[in-house]
Amino acid sequence: MTSPKHLWSGDWRAEAEAEARRRRERAEEQARAEAERAAPPDADETPAAAPSAAAPAAPGWMRRPAAVTAVIAAVALLAGAGGAVLTRTLDENGGVARPAALPAQTDKPVQAKRGQSVAAAVWAHAGPAVVSIRAGSGSGTGFLVDDEGTIVTNSHVVQQGGRAVQVRFGDNGRILRGEVLATDPSSDLAAVRIDPDEIPKGTKPLGLADSDQVQVGDTVIAIGNPFGLDRTVTQGIVSSVGRSIQAPNQFQIDGVIQTDAAINPGNSGGPLLDQHGRVIGVNSQIATSGASAGNVGIGFAVPSNTVRRILPGLKQGKDIVYAWLGVETDGSAMVQGAAIATVVAGGPAERAGLEAGDIVTRIGRDRIDDPTDLSASINRRAPGDKVEIEVIRGGARQQIEVTLGKRPARVP
Repeated sequence: MTSPKHLWSGDWRAEAEAEARRRRERAEEQARAEAERAAPPDADETPAAAPSAAAPAAPGWMRRPAAVTAVIAAVALLAGAGGAVLTRTLDENGGVARPAALPAQTDKPVQAKRGQSVAAAVWAHAGPAVVSIRAGSGSGTGFLVDDEGTIVTNSHVVQQGGRAVQVRFGDNGRILRGEVLATDPSSDLAAVRIDPDEIPKGTKPLGLADSDQVQVGDTVIAIGNPFGLDRTVTQGIVSSVGRSIQAPNQFQIDGVIQTDAAINPGNSGGPLLDQHGRVIGVNSQIATSGASAGNVGIGFAVPSNTVRRILPGLKQGKDIVYAWLGVETDGSAMVQGAAIATVVAGGPAERAGLEAGDIVTRIGRDRIDDPTDLSASINRRAPGDKVEIEVIRGGARQQIEVTLGKRPARVP
């Protein structure tokens, strides 16, 4: 089983078929490995320690719990995600800049007229601001967020197009040139700019809501371009909040919103809206049950609060930096805390003296009950921050001070 990939409406059929083949091969390899483990070891051999079930690569300091990975099969489409992280941008001198986060939308929410459905009201309000984006051989979705021509989309949607992509407002709109201002693979977000004079008359930017207020069961509406079908609208609910998914650079994205609204290849980068027309997330990934790359009711969106935090930096063309601890955790360990499976050589954790087998129970004032708590705690901090980490080692509690580093471009 694999975690969701980051797909768009490119060569998705071939990718789905290849994924099905890989799953069959992995199942055969697993069956062979289990048969070998079941056989008694030779008298002069010492049984090897059981491998960590740390499943797919997640953040450089943590891997996704195996139990979560086993639930998610293939994937189709969208990709991405982001958590409530404290991010910083690098200024021209290599220092850390701190652009202010965008405020949450406080405008009067959209209200359905008499006889009008919620989805119809949201579509009428938000649909005109949703665009299709083509980069290289793939295409996805984006949405206008200001009068300056700034468009938000997924990093994986534009990563093949270089600095220039094609943008279009609807099937009948002209193809516009979009400039990729910056991308952030760690959150799977990107900012694209078009000439503001090219924005169709009457098109209003979409506001970003406070995604911390989203609750399970809330009505949501997704708008995007699945399989190239212009600005398709679907409706569902929030199935869960606080999920974790894998970013394009293999790190983990936390705070993700799960929804059952139908989203498919091509929806990547489109808005997930609440019933009042406010953006609560950016549709990024789906899980699939087999060789098909279609929707099965499990989709994931990068929360709008992540967009609000990092968009100012992306608009400036800055690199977004994240704090990094440098450990991988074992999500299958039945412990209260986050069990360290591997310490990255040369990373902040190793330099401070953390070891494989340590169980992290607290970081600063943050209580750590599982690997997800560890992830969230580190993501709230910045490179260079000093944190006191409490671990259980050999049954005894220890306090270890760690200076957090800067997250590398990809998982080591």
